[in-house]
Amino acid sequence: MAERPARKPRKPHSAQVVRTERLTPHMQRVVLGGEGLAGFGADTCTDHYVKLLFGAEGVTYPEPFDIQRIRDEFPPEHWPVTRTYTVRAWDAEHLEMTMDFVVHGDEGLAAPWALRTRPGDTVRFMGPGGAYAPDASADWHLFAGDESALPAIARSLESLPEGAVAHAFVEVSGPEEEQKIDSDVPVVWLHRGDRPVGEALVEAVRALEFPAGRVHAFVHGEAGFVKELRHLLRVERAIPREDLSISGYWRLGHNEDGWQASKRDWNARIEAEQEGGAAAAA
Repeated sequence: MAERPARKPRKPHSAQVVRTERLTPHMQRVVLGGEGLAGFGADTCTDHYVKLLFGAEGVTYPEPFDIQRIRDEFPPEHWPVTRTYTVRAWDAEHLEMTMDFVVHGDEGLAAPWALRTRPGDTVRFMGPGGAYAPDASADWHLFAGDESALPAIARSLESLPEGAVAHAFVEVSGPEEEQKIDSDVPVVWLHRGDRPVGEALVEAVRALEFPAGRVHAFVHGEAGFVKELRHLLRVERAIPREDLSISGYWRLGHNEDGWQASKRDWNARIEAEQEGGAAAAA
């Protein structure tokens, strides 16, 4: 058997910060632009994402920036780390990409960067990835998520044709975190307050009277409530797996590095458990 050719390393994109905007007390918008986005495209999926590259503190990388060279010549602790964010909007004509960041003071890596970055700053990232867009052949659509899923849900709602039937539930900390979305679909905003993340969301989806016909569902956010909603939709409601886009964007008690390292095994275990339940319920 012929050996498979080695995968060619992907080249990071480079862009500059064009402008920033505070949307709500806990959501910061950053718009990137520049000629480095020529050839970039994020217009086929409404959950397109990129992996931002953050250099290790105090480390200077050779130019031109080459991620493979860095991994070959620098110790692992000096490699850039990645943080994954949804593309809220992509303007191919003006070469501008918009991303929204959930911020909680100095917590995390990307959110503090989003607060302090200024126009002209250079940003490098990999991507885009993505796999979901609302299926026009579905009879109706279901969207459910927390703040981390809001950019993808908002973009999905804005992509729906006029008259599309959809139910959208978004859980945020309070009324001050609600956003204006350019869509005719009314969003049910759930205010978490002091309740556990996702508790109100699970209650709301469970209480929904499902319309007749085939649903195409998008459910993302904290892994714990995503697990509960996956059971509701896949096992109790017997929705086919191919009609569900459902995954944990993050998990309580884990940073992105820790969650990404365990996410594949977590998802595989949950899927195996619940697929068995779905088969038994059929």
